[in-house]
Amino acid sequence: MTRRFWTLLVMVKDGERAILMRNGRFERMLEPGRYRMFDPLHQLSAELFAVVRAEFPADRYNVLKAARPDLAAALFEAVETHAGELAVVHFDGRPVHLMGPWQTRVFWKVATKVDVERIDVASDPKAQPRHLATMSRERNTYLTEPVIENHEAGLLFIEGRFVERLAPGRHSYWTVDRKVEVKRVDLRPQAVEITAQEMLTKDRIALRVTLTAFRRIVDPERAANTVPDVDAFLYRLVQFAIREAVAARTLDEVLAAKNALDAELRAFVRERIAETGIEVTELGVKDVILPGEIRELVNKVVEAERTAKANLIRRQEETAATRSLLNTAKLMEDNPLLLRLKELESIERLVEKVGRIDLHAGDGAGFDALLNKLVRLKAPETA
Repeated sequence: MTRRFWTLLVMVKDGERAILMRNGRFERMLEPGRYRMFDPLHQLSAELFAVVRAEFPADRYNVLKAARPDLAAALFEAVETHAGELAVVHFDGRPVHLMGPWQTRVFWKVATKVDVERIDVASDPKAQPRHLATMSRERNTYLTEPVIENHEAGLLFIEGRFVERLAPGRHSYWTVDRKVEVKRVDLRPQAVEITAQEMLTKDRIALRVTLTAFRRIVDPERAANTVPDVDAFLYRLVQFAIREAVAARTLDEVLAAKNALDAELRAFVRERIAETGIEVTELGVKDVILPGEIRELVNKVVEAERTAKANLIRRQEETAATRSLLNTAKLMEDNPLLLRLKELESIERLVEKVGRIDLHAGDGAGFDALLNKLVRLKAPETA
């Protein structure tokens, strides 16, 4: 739009429309073309608008509709939504805009075919596939799409009320005028570590016990309705169970009866979670941690017991060896030939370890005399 002397020049291109105003009031709509208008008092003004897949301000539309309802109906498509209603606006058959409840938007339809598909989301919260195909699902504030994995169960809550259990896969729900929440429950076995808690035994000795529990959810609906936090609930329950079990036993009983303690803990916990939809498959004591001075005393006791046991075994072995030597001596005393063989065996061992041996049998005696006099079990008989 330009002014030259007393005239107003307006150039409207294809794909545009111009609104001609006189003193701020609607005069007429200008289609594509070149316009030269006599305006000595500068009363005319023109405003250009793109009309191809374009939107028109809703407030300007209301003013135009009041002045020229026929022209507004011919040029524009006004879309208004109500409570519990969505609208998908199509340009030339392609979905472009998604409108939420209580919205008003106006679109040019002189160069674009505008179609509107309305979706009633108040009656059914589940989104239909044909509706999902006509809108962008990324960053959509009117839609929630939780994905349930194969090892999970999905619990659908609408306005805080449980509706149904969802199978694995993708599910789509409208969140217009309602709160939609999907809780994903892991059905795989999980390990819960119960860290060391200081407690007193029956004989007033302080110790700390760490435990490990394996749990799995067998009834997701019941677990969600009865237990707000499965791991925290199980953690506290096992704490109470181990305190009660340790308080009824002495330190020696706690250290000696681990299997019985594990069985008692499992029975205690399973009885109290029977109606919660949770199953504890394994529960046992992992570590028993004693105070420093008690640990030293226990180590000394264990060391003393092991030393006494080692001494006993050593004495038994020595007794058995002495008895064996006595039996061997009796056999040699009764059998000179066996004694002679033992002598030869001893000399053989001696020769293996010594590089050189000088034998002196004395005057007039030979090697045979040396062997006869080497070992003598009895004193020589006197004449």
